[in-house]
Amino acid sequence: MATRLVIDHIVISVSDLTKSIKFYSAFLGKAKLGKEDAHFMLGATKLFLTSPYKQSAKKFDKHNIGLNHIAFQVDSLPRLKAYKQLLDKAGIAHSSIQIDNYSLKEFIHFDDPDGIRLELYLRKPH
Repeated sequence: MATRLVIDHIVISVSDLTKSIKFYSAFLGKAKLGKEDAHFMLGATKLFLTSPYKQSAKKFDKHNIGLNHIAFQVDSLPRLKAYKQLLDKAGIAHSSIQIDNYSLKEFIHFDDPDGIRLELYLRKPH
């Protein structure tokens, strides 16, 4: 198949919806609120935040099988620096701008309130 797939949406179950909306809004802008969730538009991709369907004693661990992290593409170094300032202003702890050992691209990593690893990754569009 020669079809190019793109991600339509991502759903993250969070322990505290209000806290997570505030956290993600600090760098993604204003969320659109639904009855039981919120979402952000990332280009053509929706990022949903929702409460878990069932409660579990397990906490997210990026070292287990499953999701390791989510990386958001940033298209220029000045924009990456602007995102760093947004994170600083919101008091969100982060790695500062680092260089990926494999791709030699700049990135910032940080964790959401539930410990889900997020990255802002410099990759210029083709």
